[in-house]
Amino acid sequence: MKTRRFVMAGVMAALLAGGAGTAVALGGDTSATTAAQQRTGTPAAASTEATRLATAQAEAVAAAQAARGPRVVRPYEPVEIGQGAKMGLLPQGQQNYVVAWNDYAASVERAKGLVGDSIRPNSLSGGVNTDGDDVLFTGAFRTHTVPARITVRIGDGAVRDAGMLKLPGNPGWGTYHLDAAGEGPLVETVRVTAYGPDGAELARLAFDPAPAGGR
Repeated sequence: MKTRRFVMAGVMAALLAGGAGTAVALGGDTSATTAAQQRTGTPAAASTEATRLATAQAEAVAAAQAARGPRVVRPYEPVEIGQGAKMGLLPQGQQNYVVAWNDYAASVERAKGLVGDSIRPNSLSGGVNTDGDDVLFTGAFRTHTVPARITVRIGDGAVRDAGMLKLPGNPGWGTYHLDAAGEGPLVETVRVTAYGPDGAELARLAFDPAPAGGR
């Protein structure tokens, strides 16, 4: 059975540290040979440099794709967000959206009578949907500037880009979602960060998962 837990949290300071690659040599002592190859520009050194450039280019492309901003959707439009769930944004209320696995239309009709989450300006809300080891993060943003990117990080793990949705025009809010199948059970702090088109931080949210067996 799917279980949903929405967590609201205040602003918390969190630094997102990047990772560094490590080269491992197998077999005998190759340090002298490697140093000589790098100095003389041998094929091995050229291959290493080509790999590094290809990796950097792929990362740059991924970052550019992630920074395109939210996808604009119609009111009530069902959007597949992973693990069989659909997300829809409603024009009624404030930051009003649904996440449904079954009978999406009925979920939307029920939500039309709700006011939605009236979260503070320049802040994020967060929700965690779990099914065994599968985790689905969902939430809303309310920011003066439309985020170009929203990331989710579990503990000291990798920084992952979330998908984003917004209604047409400038409603001042939107939603995000990240399918983290196989990442559970959650035991470390979750950090969600929204960035503007210039890379500046717009809002952040941090929350700890519920203890095992907790409600």
